[in-house]
Amino acid sequence: MPQQRPTRRRVLALSSATAIAGLAGCTDQLSSVLGESDDDSKEEKNETDDESTEQAAALADGVPPLETEYDSREKYRQPGESLDDFSDLSDWEVTRGSGTADQDVVFDGDQSFKLESNGQENIVAQRGMMGEDLTETDLSFAIRTTTPQNITINLRLVDQFGSERYFSLREITCRSPDVAWFRASPGVFSESEYEPALDSLERLEIQVLHTMDKAEVWVDDLRTHKKPDQGYVMLTWDDGTSDYYEAAAPLHDEYGFQTVQAPVPRWAQRGEDGYMTISELQERQDAGDQIVVHGTHSPIHEEDNEEVVRTRLERDKQWYLDKGFEGADYIVYPHNSYDRLSLECTTDYHYCGGFNQSGNVNTTSVYGFDPLALPRTIGHDLDIAKQCVNLAAQHRQCTILNFHAFSDQSTMSETDYAELLDHIDSADVEVITFDDLWKLRTAQHY
Repeated sequence: MPQQRPTRRRVLALSSATAIAGLAGCTDQLSSVLGESDDDSKEEKNETDDESTEQAAALADGVPPLETEYDSREKYRQPGESLDDFSDLSDWEVTRGSGTADQDVVFDGDQSFKLESNGQENIVAQRGMMGEDLTETDLSFAIRTTTPQNITINLRLVDQFGSERYFSLREITCRSPDVAWFRASPGVFSESEYEPALDSLERLEIQVLHTMDKAEVWVDDLRTHKKPDQGYVMLTWDDGTSDYYEAAAPLHDEYGFQTVQAPVPRWAQRGEDGYMTISELQERQDAGDQIVVHGTHSPIHEEDNEEVVRTRLERDKQWYLDKGFEGADYIVYPHNSYDRLSLECTTDYHYCGGFNQSGNVNTTSVYGFDPLALPRTIGHDLDIAKQCVNLAAQHRQCTILNFHAFSDQSTMSETDYAELLDHIDSADVEVITFDDLWKLRTAQHY
């Protein structure tokens, strides 16, 4: 195990505790409004203190424990404020496809909004937004689909002057048939030449774009979120390739960028050619990189036995703990696959991760994402990656970019990557790790 040292993780843990302590005053304000007694206020304060400890759990000092202290998806399932709970669909008009209330398949409340295509056509549902002000606001919604292949979900805001903004979830890798609800909080994908007046809106559209014989989705619990002060970029490298150690890491060190690595245990353990050794991974952790769980390199959604799934998750995480990797509370799903069962089990071992991965711009808000269904963009194209960075800076959101090896089709060339890092360095963004992102997400839970 690496020698104990003052790591950035420890600094984050202390700063997180300070930030969370600053939020405790909200409880006193709530008690005053409700007219609670002093005893009730003291009891709630104790509960808040306990919650603050839990919020910082994934930022704990050193190597984390095997099991999590709480279910992060349950604890943070409804961030922000409600915009539409779909309990009344009279405000909604379905202009393409069909839409109905479903009281049997529900994320929260009494019913959800079920949308279906009539064959291969896209689905569009809309409602008026007169009187709503979404300035400085991001959006999130609960989504479930039995047809996740080749599907994109857009939220389109149109102002009274015809200008528009698209928030886009480009890919859904929650696999069927064991599908699950998850929260999506997509970043801005595009907007019209003239920025929309978000305090003078006309309508909101839910668009389901697909290339299948039929699409079927459920939407629920549409919520709003504040924006952070700036945009963020996370650089993630999967599989622990030698390319990272020999070529990418020196470039990161030049810029002072800390990145996230998700190595495959058996390749590192065996010392296979083309992959980093355990000592090299530990060296990179000492340099500031965050080493997170990637685990058994086969799609976890293919396992339909709960005991098998739990055993796999426990065994995988334990390897990272045994090697002294402090980022083991976070996970990258092999092949970006997951389903209802794996999500339910993963929360017992990990707080945050994913991903819904796309080859196009696939960004996220900072305060509204599902802890275990984050989106990211494949880093195969320099122009797309730059666009991700620019959108993250402009709209104060987060882009998570993914790479493997410079010889791989999923990764841009080394020359392009060096240009990307220079672009990031000159952009109004901060390069962060999972610790930073999780600190932001948990501190703004309200």
